[in-house]
Amino acid sequence: MARLQNYFTSSKGNSASQSQSITAEQPASEGISGVRHLAIIMDGNGRWATKRHLPRLAGHKAGVNALRRTLECAVDEHIEMLSVYAFSTENWGRPRTEVEGLMRLFWETIRSDIEKLHREGVRLRHLGRLKDLSPDIQKAVQDSVDLTCNNIRIGLNVCFNYGGRAELVDAVRQIIADGRDPESISEELISTAGEMRVSNFLLWQSAYSEYYATPTLWPDFGKEDLRAALDSYRRRQRRFGRLTTS
Repeated sequence: MARLQNYFTSSKGNSASQSQSITAEQPASEGISGVRHLAIIMDGNGRWATKRHLPRLAGHKAGVNALRRTLECAVDEHIEMLSVYAFSTENWGRPRTEVEGLMRLFWETIRSDIEKLHREGVRLRHLGRLKDLSPDIQKAVQDSVDLTCNNIRIGLNVCFNYGGRAELVDAVRQIIADGRDPESISEELISTAGEMRVSNFLLWQSAYSEYYATPTLWPDFGKEDLRAALDSYRRRQRRFGRLTTS
């Protein structure tokens, strides 16, 4: 996989820990958006619900609708791949009722949306530690990945039970298990050994990152918010450590 080159952040407030994030990769031949790959940390669901005196799970459910809107917009913009950060390896530390609700919501969303995603040409992939999830979720995820594996309209990577540090550890473990010669280990090998993907997100491939901020919480995020981020991306000059030519 080519290295991700640009990183946007959609946040409420000034703290990086409170942000959505959009990672964008520029294609060799720019389409409508000029972006090949977007990656989003879907954050703000709990604060959205609290402001409305609703249970936190209501915010997560509203966040699913925001994802549906964003996926539709990404297709319209001819973006090739969308990665979304749905549940981190650190989220197991949340209250048990919230974790159980998120697991149930994840399972229900897969079951309710997979046929529509398949009809619309979405290729679904899971990034993260699948083995830590319950057997019914593991099966639903694997069935969905298998069903959509040949679709080419857009790729949707769902990062669930995912952590950038955990992924780097898994990649190194795999390199050791494969018996690689230490001299053969390179940036390219690490980036492909574990399909590397900041809130512990895309740690390896966000080396050349750019940030975009918006006051929109994730459940309210829509097409206009995404297009504003894409417009910002198109206006920026990326030098990647080099000087511009005059």
